[in-house]
Amino acid sequence: MSGFSPEWLDLRETADHRARASGPEQQLAAHFAARAHVSVVDLGCGSGSNLRGTAQFLPDHQSWRLVDYDPQLLTWARARLADWADDSRSDGALLRLRKDHKRIDVSFAQADLTLELTQVLTPAPDLVTAAALFDLVSEPWLELFTAALSAAGLPLYTVLIYDGQQEWQPIHPQDGRVLRAFNSHQQWDKGFGPATGPLAPAVLAGLLAARGYAVHTAASPWLLGPEDSGLQRELATGIAAAASETGDVAPEEAADWLAARREPGRATIGHSDIFATPSPY
Repeated sequence: MSGFSPEWLDLRETADHRARASGPEQQLAAHFAARAHVSVVDLGCGSGSNLRGTAQFLPDHQSWRLVDYDPQLLTWARARLADWADDSRSDGALLRLRKDHKRIDVSFAQADLTLELTQVLTPAPDLVTAAALFDLVSEPWLELFTAALSAAGLPLYTVLIYDGQQEWQPIHPQDGRVLRAFNSHQQWDKGFGPATGPLAPAVLAGLLAARGYAVHTAASPWLLGPEDSGLQRELATGIAAAASETGDVAPEEAADWLAARREPGRATIGHSDIFATPSPY
């Protein structure tokens, strides 16, 4: 799966980090509080934003394996992480970072998660994580994924799963139709088969619970204001295009809705975060 530009990922990072729910973050921190070191696999890592948002809640020594299908994004992630760190150096393919009091070793892997999930999770890490990923995948893929997690006894921390909720201000007569069409489009194939889209938080939580996991879910909506005008414009452009592609919203209707979103307003875009741990028995 590919299709996300570095520019889009950078544009959304501030909103992503601001939206993260504190409950799962604190549960994650408590789970690993007694550890001196933790190893992490980050699925669909993009520009490395998830590492930048999560590292502060993990032990002082961390080893991350960043996985993405797009080699351009892996290259971008390496550069962005080096810029973010207080100190960075390359050690062969490994990137060694220091940030505040954290020591973080990062490796990078190009992989197709539809074919290489087992390889990606081998050797087994202490934690599997992902951001803005699981609404893009199919329910059969989630079944395979949760089976692999359970077999290895791995905890999961995942953030910013789209849940289908949107509210834009000021309101527009086409808001409801555009949202319904966009949510339908979100269930089109994104590279893993028909996507779970807005159903993803409930589907993933249900599959984990069925395998005996303790599942903690919390809302993590984007709360966008005029200071996020660039993100709002790009988001609205993508939503209008997707809604029009479904055929449920005429191009002129989508264009009218988009024109109303050109001026800075406010928007709430729903997401969910999940921290799930396997049963000790």
